[in-house]
Amino acid sequence: MDTTTRPAVTGRSIIAGEAVTGSAGSIHAVDPATGRDIEPAFGMVTEAQLTAATTAAAEAFDVYRATTPEARAAFLERIADNIDALGDELTERAALETGLPAARLSGERGRTVGQLRLFAGVVRNGDHLQARLDPAQPERSPLPRLDIRQRHIALGPVAVFGASNFPLAFSTGGGDTASALAAGCPVVVKAHNAHPGTAELVGHAISQAVAESGLPAGVFSLVFGAGASVGQALAADPRIKAIGFTGSRGAGVALMKTAAGRPEPIPVYAEMSSINPVAVLPGALLSDPRQLAADFVASLTLGAGQFCTNPGLIFVPSGSDGDAFVAATAALLGSARGATMLTAGIAASCRSGIDELRTTDGVDLVAEGRPGGTENAPAPALFTSSARTFLTRPALQEEVFGSAGVIIRYSGEQELRSGLEALQGQLTATVHATDTDHATAVDVLPILERKVGRILFNSWPTGVEVGHAMVHGGPFPATSDSRTTSVGSLAIARFQRPVSYQNVPDALLPAPLQESNPWSLNRRIDGMVQAQG
Repeated sequence: MDTTTRPAVTGRSIIAGEAVTGSAGSIHAVDPATGRDIEPAFGMVTEAQLTAATTAAAEAFDVYRATTPEARAAFLERIADNIDALGDELTERAALETGLPAARLSGERGRTVGQLRLFAGVVRNGDHLQARLDPAQPERSPLPRLDIRQRHIALGPVAVFGASNFPLAFSTGGGDTASALAAGCPVVVKAHNAHPGTAELVGHAISQAVAESGLPAGVFSLVFGAGASVGQALAADPRIKAIGFTGSRGAGVALMKTAAGRPEPIPVYAEMSSINPVAVLPGALLSDPRQLAADFVASLTLGAGQFCTNPGLIFVPSGSDGDAFVAATAALLGSARGATMLTAGIAASCRSGIDELRTTDGVDLVAEGRPGGTENAPAPALFTSSARTFLTRPALQEEVFGSAGVIIRYSGEQELRSGLEALQGQLTATVHATDTDHATAVDVLPILERKVGRILFNSWPTGVEVGHAMVHGGPFPATSDSRTTSVGSLAIARFQRPVSYQNVPDALLPAPLQESNPWSLNRRIDGMVQAQG
């Protein structure tokens, strides 16, 4: 991106490369620390304008999915470069709209461009195509085998919904967009209304990369609008073939219902809610319970508790060692101050969740910090309850999106096992243990495997590494499809499907399956991997 012609925030959507003023009303970003509107106003798209975006995406699909690995990888890298070139302008706008500190946003921008470059490497490598060849066996008895070859292709245009809590890494140019574009899918992004200026800046960086790469303009569009109406319209649009979503369970389930009720149902990959349970085994309390408590409070309150993976539930043994941990945790959290949350609505929801825990039978408040000094900074809160109560109080499994946690005291391994068995699906589960806890860990690991997408030992779930082995997913209600991940290179598989080619002449086969292997891919031939140098 030419830094001398950086785009300004204009309040307009970007539809197939064109800046479009929405005419279905307008919204403003709001400074969550003060409650004041931030200029400019953003015009919300009409139904016709939204249809123009999805139509352009559908028209661009066949051209874009036919790009070579090198061309597509270079395109992803160009997006990363353009986002990087936005520099402080992007950080300052995101900080103003979200209340997040500049250091956090700088790190998030690094993660955002890192994801794009990771997927560029995935595309160049080509393993995501999963090329398989079963060559013809004309002499096979009793029946000959025909030549059969398989590869994975892109699904089609994808609708991506920006997330409130990650204005960069899970929004306009975030992981869903990066993996869908890597798969060969055009993308229509529904910007999150909490940080529209940030979305527009990143949208211009992507749109400019489309033009610089000589791709059809419909490969990318960014639209502003009311979440429910535009979201439902995208989910129902016959040109959209998959959805990537990060947000509330209610909104995610609504999208799932609409997508499933279409004449042609489509997959919805929704990350929705998780309380990320932690199991502290007895041996972990013997060395330094105060340090364990400090680490727990730090993870619980990180980012005002607005990460997908903040640990909101922790199982702690009964007895004096557990009491020491609870006392240390209460002291630390009691001296903590609330931080500005992303929106007034999120802050109100956090307060409401804390109030519900206050009034739940069998649940006791053990510590409450102080509110922050800004408009939307509720005080952190910590509660305690018993393992038996946990089994009978559904409210203890409801996510409180904010700095609120519950300590569950258990007596013996059986109570711990029962508590873990009762858990809903989660993104993560953490075990703190020593060698003396080995037998118990052996028993609880199979339970956790059924409940979560990522299991951690002696660490904390906040902080999701972007790499090849990461899983950021889990059984419902953590996500809508536990077979996938929204973080890491495997995320590309969400937006692909297999196609088999039988007896197709070599000259008509797609490049990954041609006999000469022009893209030099690793391929599985008769079930055996043949690696290229």
